[in-house]
Amino acid sequence: MKRWQALLVSAVLPPAGILMLWMRSLPTEAGVIGKAARVLGRLLLTGPLILTLGYLVKVRILHTEMSGAGYIPIFTFRSPQQDQDALEKHRQAMQAAAPPAASRAQAAPSEPEADRREPPPLRSGRAGATAPRPGSETHDAGTVVALPTAAPGLLWPEFRGAARDGVSSEGPILTAWPSEGLRPLWKQPVGGGYASFSIAGGRAFTIEQRRDKEVVAAYDVETGRELWMHDWPARFSESMGGDGPRATPTWHHGRVYALGALGELRVLEEATGTLVWSKHILADNGAQNIMWGMANSPLIVDKTVVVTPGGSNGKSLVAYHKDTGERVWNALDDQAAYTSPVLSTLAGEPQLLVVTAKRIVGVRPENGALLWEHPWATMYDINSAQPIVTDANHVLVSAGYGHGSVLLEVNKAHSGFVARALWESKSMKSRFNSAVLHEGHIYGFDESIFVCIDAKTGERRWKGGRYGYGQAILAGGHVIVLAESGELMLLKASPESLQEIARFQAIEGKTWSHPAMAGGLLLVRNSREMAAFRIAP
Repeated sequence: MKRWQALLVSAVLPPAGILMLWMRSLPTEAGVIGKAARVLGRLLLTGPLILTLGYLVKVRILHTEMSGAGYIPIFTFRSPQQDQDALEKHRQAMQAAAPPAASRAQAAPSEPEADRREPPPLRSGRAGATAPRPGSETHDAGTVVALPTAAPGLLWPEFRGAARDGVSSEGPILTAWPSEGLRPLWKQPVGGGYASFSIAGGRAFTIEQRRDKEVVAAYDVETGRELWMHDWPARFSESMGGDGPRATPTWHHGRVYALGALGELRVLEEATGTLVWSKHILADNGAQNIMWGMANSPLIVDKTVVVTPGGSNGKSLVAYHKDTGERVWNALDDQAAYTSPVLSTLAGEPQLLVVTAKRIVGVRPENGALLWEHPWATMYDINSAQPIVTDANHVLVSAGYGHGSVLLEVNKAHSGFVARALWESKSMKSRFNSAVLHEGHIYGFDESIFVCIDAKTGERRWKGGRYGYGQAILAGGHVIVLAESGELMLLKASPESLQEIARFQAIEGKTWSHPAMAGGLLLVRNSREMAAFRIAP
């Protein structure tokens, strides 16, 4: 490059011009001295490179966000403002288009009124037993795997599915993906945040950041068409994790229960988005928000909705009446973590499993009374991965930041319940990416690398697959991984070795949201895009 060209670049983009002038000044002579000088010169280029990146960020040409590692920046030329502009333009175009002949926006709720009766008291969570390995069949569309009997309605009604364990019970699924990847049924812009979807009655529900409002939106799963939206003024923003709400809405008997990052809990009618009742759970319980915002999906238990505001004076775990918002009970004094409560059965009794900032506890679902506890304190009080019930008496807990995993055995004793650690291991350290259980083995993330461990012993069976801080679900003996990069991977759930069957780029941008699956469709999203893929033949 000529000197005048470098000077011209310096006038437009000063750091880049400095870099070019520096490169032009590097010695060109041969010999050991010349080579050493060039190596030293290239090392010294680090400073101008960093200066150039800093300049581009400063003038808002380049935009940054942090990866799940917490210290590795992700650079993009697309700004959040551009994302919001694209979202609004897309929604306006959809509204202007003629609605389908039978729009689900005007359809009846997904359940007939006769079926909207109360469920049996304390709906049973999955008790840790896994389905036997299903057989395989061959269809014209490719190789598919037969799944256990599908649940009625083909629902994915809450965070990580009906049992909050990341396991799909419907099928079959297509396992022979085209080389170019699954073709999206639809793909479109979405608002910011890290929530996933709940799916029921042909609708998908999520919560998004749209400029200075949090928005709960309902979409037609077949077309992606926005059916309704409900918003309120709120904006949670922080530099490391990013902006927007985190908690996946919960669908239950014709209503949607959504929690914003600042603590606003809203209950909406499924068909129209009409507000039923609302409660600011932090203000109502004298609690302070945690560093990365409320990330705890509401849990329906009998006639209550259970949330974890993390207040003191017995207001850490709270149950409101799901129809009225009246307080039913409150318990514990723990600071909230970033996990969601789970209803399961351990030692023969239904229990709420809650991972707080310092421990995991089992409490009675009807009143929050403490049954047992086990200390689980991590760096910065960050517990983000969901507990996994492995069988009738055992639950696995994992955390990142060098912490590891523990398998707890929970039994009844004369004085109540006793929990003891059977093993602890650093073979799997789940930061905010929860694992799945299949036939006695756990498949999940050891920080940013995928692993398989033996659920009984904690022994690592294999480690591989650098998928970043992605998420995983289980379907038909296969693990579907949504990588931090937005790629979708299909893995065979085998303890023998990492067996990656297929992969393709599903959506663009940093991706931390969990996949959701119902009715043969796989839904994925991040803070920029959302898409649906047909994964059943």
